[in-house]
Amino acid sequence: MEEIFSALARAMAFGTPILLAALGEVVVERAGVVNLGVEGMMAVGALAAFAAAQTSGNPFLGVVAGVLAGGIAASAHAFVSVNLRANQFVSGLALTMLGLGLSGLLGNKYVGAPLEHPLAETGFTWAAVVLSIVIWLVLYFTRTGLVVRSVGENPAAADALGLEVYLVRYGATIFGGMMAGLAGAFLSLAYRPSWSDGMTSGLGWIAVALTIFVAWEPIRAVFGAFFFGLLYHLAFRLQGRLPSEMLLALPYLLVIVVLTLAALRRRQGNAPEGLGLPYERGTR
Repeated sequence: MEEIFSALARAMAFGTPILLAALGEVVVERAGVVNLGVEGMMAVGALAAFAAAQTSGNPFLGVVAGVLAGGIAASAHAFVSVNLRANQFVSGLALTMLGLGLSGLLGNKYVGAPLEHPLAETGFTWAAVVLSIVIWLVLYFTRTGLVVRSVGENPAAADALGLEVYLVRYGATIFGGMMAGLAGAFLSLAYRPSWSDGMTSGLGWIAVALTIFVAWEPIRAVFGAFFFGLLYHLAFRLQGRLPSEMLLALPYLLVIVVLTLAALRRRQGNAPEGLGLPYERGTR
């Protein structure tokens, strides 16, 4: 029984950054914007959080720095995809490459330095669960949530009703970046209280896939994230019994399966109709 509880605890720890980033992506895509830059925003958030916490000696300032860094990075994607109406997929990929490259370059001086005052993992985990409930309530039981979903479903109709489509998409995209930054802060302040290049290890991509896997539903994201976390935990626990390469690839193989199944379906769950489509005022 003790081993079961230990496995569940580790699964929740592994799943926490995935859940935080996925919740942000749920909101972004509900507003009709695709952001594939989650991995890059997580890396930037992780570095900013560690640097701020290590410099100030206050890990909570590190959390704030990570959230702000993620939001700032996302604002670049919002400008390119909303204002310039560029291809959202290309913009997101560019953001990932830029975030990973920039964080790796600027973080060289912090490599190998342990964080003096780390935070507890459980605080982040429970915050992620509470945030999933809050986001669900906002999306389905408030006017703000109705506006976000309307903009994602039919931006032209929302515009005709007087809703600020550009502003809503900007806000949702920046919020998603802040959540990715928070996920990165968890990695460098709690889960592995240090900084190393590549510490996000593809978790941002899993968060993007999880968004589709749970059909853009915040509550389902909790169970999906902890399921992926359990896969990670099993990969480490079964090392020595099965090839480690195969075990470590399990979460990513599942991501590929999820995305393939989603692509084969005529309609990807309850995906917003306007998802990934740039909107220009005055067009339909």
